[in-house]
Amino acid sequence: MDAHARPPEALRLQYKHYQKLSRQALDDDPDLFDIRRPNLAACHDRNFFHDSPDHLATLCSTFLDDHVNTLPPSVTSARLYEHPHLPGLFIIPSLLHKEIQLALLHKLLHRDLSNPIHKTNLHMHYDMAYPQNTSSFFSKEAQTLSHQPKDPAVHKPIAMSSCLNRKLRWVTIGGQYDWTKKVYPASPPPPFPHDVAALIEGLFPSMKAQAAIVNLYTPSDTLSLHRDVSEECDRPLVSISLGCDAVFMAGLEGSKGLAIRLRSGDALVMSGPARYAWHGVPQILPGTCPEWMADWPHKGAEADEEAYEHWKGWMARKRINLNVRQMWE
Repeated sequence: MDAHARPPEALRLQYKHYQKLSRQALDDDPDLFDIRRPNLAACHDRNFFHDSPDHLATLCSTFLDDHVNTLPPSVTSARLYEHPHLPGLFIIPSLLHKEIQLALLHKLLHRDLSNPIHKTNLHMHYDMAYPQNTSSFFSKEAQTLSHQPKDPAVHKPIAMSSCLNRKLRWVTIGGQYDWTKKVYPASPPPPFPHDVAALIEGLFPSMKAQAAIVNLYTPSDTLSLHRDVSEECDRPLVSISLGCDAVFMAGLEGSKGLAIRLRSGDALVMSGPARYAWHGVPQILPGTCPEWMADWPHKGAEADEEAYEHWKGWMARKRINLNVRQMWE
C-alpha cells in the first residue's frame, strides 16, 4: 500500500463532520460509539481476559514493581467490543487502572522523552537541549533550557515551557520512523523500553513492541486520516489513551467510517481487516481529563510535588496516545 495515498473522499467528509461537531452534538450523535451510552447493541461484546484475571494482576504488579496482586473488579472484568462495520478493530474500555496510567506517563514522559535516542518532531529543525543531572524535561533544571534552531534565519529558539505546552507533538520510541519519507531506517533501531514492551506484549501477545509513537495533543489538535502501512508485517497495532477524551475515526475503502469516543485508560487494537484501515483523530475534548490525573506531573506516580510545582495542571489540557506496532516478523 502507498503510505502517501489520499484518503477516500467519503471518509474525509465524515472526518470533517466530526471535526466540527459541538460537544452537545457529539453527545447526541447516535452513531458515535461510546461505552457510557446505550448504543452498544450493534457490537460484539466479550470478556477480554476470559477466566484468567490473575494474568492482568501479575502484569500490573511487575510493571509497577510493587508486588501487588489485587486489582479492582472493573479492571479484571475488562470487556472487549468489536463493531460489525469494522471487523478486527477492538475497543477495550478502562483496561488500564489509574496506577498503571500514571506509571506509564512517568516512564514515557520523564524517562523516555528525555533520552536522546528517541527523536521528536522538533529534531528536524532544532538541536535539542537535554538536562545533565536529571532524566526529566519537567525538572527545575530543564526549565532554563531552550532548543536552538539549526537555521536561525528560519526558526527561533524554543523555551522548554513552550516546547512542552505546545511545540512538542510526538516522540518515537524503538524503531525511529521517518515521517517525511514514511519509512523505517535500515539501521538497527534503538532498544524499545523493556518494561513498556513487557506490559503491551503481556496484554496483547499476538504482537511484539518494536516501535511506537507517543502523540501529545492539546484540545485544538487533530490527526489527519492516514494508514499505517510501512511495517513489514501485518501484526496488530495497539493504541493506549491517557488524559483528555478523543474522538477517533476509522474506516475501510468503500465503507462508512466508525467514530469512537476514547477515554483515559482505554485500549484500541487494529487487527485483521482493520489493520490497514484509514484512521485519524478529528477532535480532542477539553475538560475531560480525569481529576486524579489533571495535575500530573505535580501529582501522581513517583511525583516530586515540589520539583514539578511549575507544571501543576499540565495533563488537564493534554491527551497522550501511545501507539505501538511491530515492524517485522
